[in-house]
Amino acid sequence: MWIVVTLMAAACQSMRTAYQKTLSREMGVLHATMARSLYGLPLVLLYLLLCWLIAGPVTVANSGAFVGYASLCAIAQILATWLMLRVFESGSFVLGTLLAKTEAVMAALLAIPLLDFVLSASAWLGVVLGMCGALVMSVKPGTLRQLHRDASLWPGLGSGFCFAITSVTAAMAAHSLDGHVASRAAVTLVWVLGMQAVLLAGIQMVRSGDWLAPLRGNRRLSVQVGILSSLGSIGWFTGFALVNPALVKTLGQVEILGTLYFSKTRFGEVMERRHWIGGGLIVTSVLLVTLSKL
Repeated sequence: MWIVVTLMAAACQSMRTAYQKTLSREMGVLHATMARSLYGLPLVLLYLLLCWLIAGPVTVANSGAFVGYASLCAIAQILATWLMLRVFESGSFVLGTLLAKTEAVMAALLAIPLLDFVLSASAWLGVVLGMCGALVMSVKPGTLRQLHRDASLWPGLGSGFCFAITSVTAAMAAHSLDGHVASRAAVTLVWVLGMQAVLLAGIQMVRSGDWLAPLRGNRRLSVQVGILSSLGSIGWFTGFALVNPALVKTLGQVEILGTLYFSKTRFGEVMERRHWIGGGLIVTSVLLVTLSKL
């Protein structure tokens, strides 16, 4: 099941990221970051209702732990998305997405002490190959010595680290609940998106002095970002509740194939040989991680 929901999440996220970059250009980084939570919340609430009726309710074994983990997850995801959109402003669509993909290795390292999850040798190889593939696609030949000066590097890596924290804390929040995995993931997701929507919409209203600012602008594009984000988040959070977040995020590297497609067709960016080599490494990493769990 985790493979199916992860592939769904990766497909939705590749499309959402493309739309979010366009929205960021039109409305700014804050609105683009806010749209994924505010406009996605209604669909997630409907999903929670269905899970509650079909799979059953959840009980909270440790309310303090759930609130703490879920709140940290919400804040980390806000920072991760904001940093990735900042990369889009200084670099390319491909670069921003790929730098954020270092999250798989970071999530694996964080999951060992925090979740007691252990990876097999083949899974570790897959995680490392996935990161190498992302780096091959991101770094231009002859620029390694100047890489630390690239304005996109540190925000991109910071985004990856924050996404890793998001993955692990989402799993920890879901594991602090008792009930069916779908209901636990849905409750966690509603808390995270609800908190994000309140924080980001509030900031936007205060900064603009307009109480309706979150609802203005390109509403159709904002709704598209919200729907795709909520569908992707349902897949990610369910996967986090089922298996090691590092495995979910490594399999989710297939999103990069969608990234290549959108960067070429939507933004007119040129695909180079290193993109295809890195893509091959990522596909290999996905196969290794998937086979390690079958």
